[in-house]
Amino acid sequence: MNTEIIRLVNNCKFHYGDREEAWYKGYDDSAWDDVILPHDYSVTAPFSEEYSSGTGYLRGGIAWYRIYVRIPQEYRGKRLTLVFDGIYNNSYVWVNSYFMGKRPFGYTEISYDISEQASFGDDLTEISVKVAHTDIADSRWFTGSGITRKAYIIVSEKVTTDLHSVFFKTASVKKDGEKITADVTVDYEILCDDKDVAVKSLLLDAAGNSVLEFTGKISASGTGKDKLCLSGTVDSPRLWSIENPYLYTLKTYLTVDGSEYLTDEERVGIRTFAFDPNTGFTLNLVPTKFKGVCVHHDGGCLGAAMRKEVWARRLELLKKSGCNAIRCSHNPHMPELYDLCDEMGFLMMDEAFDEWENPKNKWSTGHNVYPPRLQGYFEDFPAWHEKDLRTMVRRDRNHPSIVLYSIGNEIDYPNDPYCHPLFSEMTGNNDKNKPAKERQYDANKPNMERLAVIAKELIAIVKNEDDSRPVTLAAAFPELSVDIGFIDELDVVGYNYKEHLYEKDHKRFPNKTFLGSENGHSLQAWKAVEDNNYICGQFLWTGIDYLGEAHGWPIHGAGAGFITSAGFAKKELGERAKLWGGAGIEDVRPTEEISVELWKPEGKYAEILNDSREIGYYYQVIVKAPFDGPEKMSWNGKCPEECGECRCPEKEIKAQVIGAGELAGMDNGDMSDLTPFYSNTRMTFNGNLVIYIRRTSDGPIKLIVNGTSELELA
Repeated sequence: MNTEIIRLVNNCKFHYGDREEAWYKGYDDSAWDDVILPHDYSVTAPFSEEYSSGTGYLRGGIAWYRIYVRIPQEYRGKRLTLVFDGIYNNSYVWVNSYFMGKRPFGYTEISYDISEQASFGDDLTEISVKVAHTDIADSRWFTGSGITRKAYIIVSEKVTTDLHSVFFKTASVKKDGEKITADVTVDYEILCDDKDVAVKSLLLDAAGNSVLEFTGKISASGTGKDKLCLSGTVDSPRLWSIENPYLYTLKTYLTVDGSEYLTDEERVGIRTFAFDPNTGFTLNLVPTKFKGVCVHHDGGCLGAAMRKEVWARRLELLKKSGCNAIRCSHNPHMPELYDLCDEMGFLMMDEAFDEWENPKNKWSTGHNVYPPRLQGYFEDFPAWHEKDLRTMVRRDRNHPSIVLYSIGNEIDYPNDPYCHPLFSEMTGNNDKNKPAKERQYDANKPNMERLAVIAKELIAIVKNEDDSRPVTLAAAFPELSVDIGFIDELDVVGYNYKEHLYEKDHKRFPNKTFLGSENGHSLQAWKAVEDNNYICGQFLWTGIDYLGEAHGWPIHGAGAGFITSAGFAKKELGERAKLWGGAGIEDVRPTEEISVELWKPEGKYAEILNDSREIGYYYQVIVKAPFDGPEKMSWNGKCPEECGECRCPEKEIKAQVIGAGELAGMDNGDMSDLTPFYSNTRMTFNGNLVIYIRRTSDGPIKLIVNGTSELELA
């Protein structure tokens, strides 16, 4: 049989709080809540000052999920792989009462072979998941809690390609006069099960025509995995680029005992790129600057339970502005974001960690408000970093958009906690409130030279899984760390907010390629890129406002983005478009009455979105009110300053959903608005509001706004 996917979306029960017996197949969960996956239980409770400012004053805690799935009888004897794209965090998984394993890291894909534990036919398979997000000050930004990304079961033959083992690479692109050819390779890992296996892959163009066929064979060698590498040449290939992100489809078939079946299908691209210490970055031999932004993973009121259609609306705005690159700060993101970047034409920096083997400061009562808390991934890094890093690279390496892997962000931040005797006092870019003692060298703190050792190990892990892309990191304190070997093994060196060091360090390290891995919005920061060919580009902090890293109650998020958490462009995005060569953003708003409109992607982007009939799909309804007030922070429609010089004519919006959907949340982008995210009433902010409606079943959905305006969604 061809490999098939069973999506785990509904038929899911949820309970907030610990229930030690809930691993048991026969456990009575009839009183639990019905939820749709993905699900984030951090945003289903009110904000509270007792929680951490770093993670947006939203809860964590222990919770349980119980998922019921009917697996057809004909799948008995097949290989069943249970996959979660992400569970934040400390997940424990049982299938029919059998414990499958645990995973601490909340941003990594998790998979278990459940072939022996599953039930078939009318006997439902019961999947129990415990989530223990008890350290709520474990991050510098909002993490979310729960099964925050999609879940599914892969059904395949016993002899199959291993998960993410089909690896398509562009070895080279050559041009002879007007003729272009591309040499490509495909690596496989086959779960052989003591069988002779014939392997065939077809590379199909966008119209479905085969442009190349790979064939090979593996002879029986006992149970386990066998590796195979095949190569070929594509004549006159369509190259993937920012302007024309052309994608091919790679279908892989296995033939065992005379039976052929489809085992893997990938979207891939053909392109060539290079990083040069003197001329910067080129894509398909064309010099290209990264006009990039950093993004976190939350969707405002949706928390971490994001879907492709929400990201598409945000990326559409960034694309119009001239933005061409995305940095995944500071962890692997949901797979659908990478798919969108492939489809829409964004370059990507894929990033693994914000923390290695020692804790960073985590602010819990306001940004840079001492004392910090020291929870976080560092506790699990020694035991899990290799598996987590390999999982990220293997999952993502077929995306043509990815041109860089980052192994860490600001690991070398001064005195946080690493330091070195070469500096008696160190100050970073966010240290204005740091006590004097915290700035001074302390021989009892870990020595920064240790970072070079870890970096070398992480780089080797990445290269072992994918040797076709360079490795970078985002350095916070190169004034010291470059002198002690931190960047020695890197292919590309990223600097955060250190434009003043570009010229000097380019001369000091003439064989290193540099880029701005994190930068401010100033014109000077952009000119440092534009005026120096050897700087590849910049990633601005940030593209989109995000929850967490808050400066203090009632502010629960960071507002440095070009786009609000509700997905509305700020004026600054239009200003940035002038520098980036974008088209700018037009804000069309009503003059008298409130307008209510369903968002739909424009033009070619409509083809890349999920089907709105899928259970779990988010409809995005845009509400705009007449507005002539200033663009400044308001809270509950009131000016924060009693200046008497401005008006903030915000409108109260109430939403009612009828039919085959439910209200998933309302967001206005105001990071000081403490209205619970699940409320059906919210004020506009600068005249804007978005209403998210989640499809729950087949059938029509109706939205009623303020008791009068009606909108038919399906």
